[in-house]
Amino acid sequence: MTNHVYIYDAVRTPRSKGKKDGALHEVKPIELGAGLFRELQKRHDLDTAYVDDVMMGCTAPVGEQGANVAKTITDFAGWDNSIPAVQMDRYCASSLDAVNSAAQNILSGWNSLIVAGGVESMSRIPMGTAGGAFLMDPEFVMKKTSVPQGVAADMVATMGGWSREDMDAYALQSQQRAAHALENGYFDQSVVPVVDQNGMTILAKDDFVKPDTTLEKLASLKPSFELMGSMGMDDHLLQKYPHIAEIDHVHTPGNSSGIVDGASAVLLGSEQAGKDLGLTPRGRILAGAVTSTDPSLIFLGPAPAAERCLKIAGLKPSDIDLWEINEAFASAVLRYMKDLDISPEITNVNGGAIALGHPLGATGAMLVSTMLDELERTGKKRAMLSLCAAGGIGISTLIERV
Repeated sequence: MTNHVYIYDAVRTPRSKGKKDGALHEVKPIELGAGLFRELQKRHDLDTAYVDDVMMGCTAPVGEQGANVAKTITDFAGWDNSIPAVQMDRYCASSLDAVNSAAQNILSGWNSLIVAGGVESMSRIPMGTAGGAFLMDPEFVMKKTSVPQGVAADMVATMGGWSREDMDAYALQSQQRAAHALENGYFDQSVVPVVDQNGMTILAKDDFVKPDTTLEKLASLKPSFELMGSMGMDDHLLQKYPHIAEIDHVHTPGNSSGIVDGASAVLLGSEQAGKDLGLTPRGRILAGAVTSTDPSLIFLGPAPAAERCLKIAGLKPSDIDLWEINEAFASAVLRYMKDLDISPEITNVNGGAIALGHPLGATGAMLVSTMLDELERTGKKRAMLSLCAAGGIGISTLIERV
């Protein structure tokens, strides 16, 4: 039995628009992941035969991302044939769930070294391609009051009393913080350039951020989910919450997460693995938790998951230096900060998915690299990472700088 799970490294690709005109559209999803694996091997002169497993999140495991994409990536990277690998899908929580699951395996003593992460090529495998009953089976939708996430996000904003102006103000802050971080190289240590077969760089840095964003530009955007709501989704949700008179549709493309391509990978291991391979730990996993709340309002889950992490670690909110909640929608962040009573000054300090984009199955592990870098840059000690996911799922991971 080992006492600690160490983070030996955490890397990611840049993020780019998940459409056919995005910079990463030409890159196969298995290459997005394999490029990170090759970088980990190169950085640490890694004997890949020592790696016990690979766990990769992916929310659309079909087509080019299907048939256990984790194993395909591992083999495509040229890693040892002994690595079994597994693809994991817990919706947007997938890659952070992979990190937590890898940590649990290492804590059990069953494994010593695991790569956990995720991949999502949203330009090549569009969101929703995998299908599923969650939004497509009428019986399930009616029975569980299942609604599109944007309508749910608008309901959360309505319930919290947050206006369109509140959403846009938060979105502007995300853009400004991300632009500042990008300009000052805060992401450089973890971002691995994507190259073609000839070694020519396709994309070296995130290119989805819009540094020229203003409140005026944000205010000019039309609500994204008003029409959807008027087609029955509002009434469907209001039947469950009759104390709400109507849903205020406040989310737009400007204050919601961006659709992007990307991949992530975190090298996790025991203390003995580090000694055997000459690896220096950068951080460690203190706790992880996943829970679920009302599947109609999927943005309520992250705070309970964070609270469970704190309980497992024997800590309180004041012991956490930085908080990172995936910016699926602006209301998700505002609800998280309200539920945990935490300051905006220490939450998403380098922006988030509103500015940088949200490659669904890869985002969670990307947060590990972002926060580990920030803890090292600022000399701070602990960070809490959280995401919401479809079905009411909330996930959190508590990390500590070594």
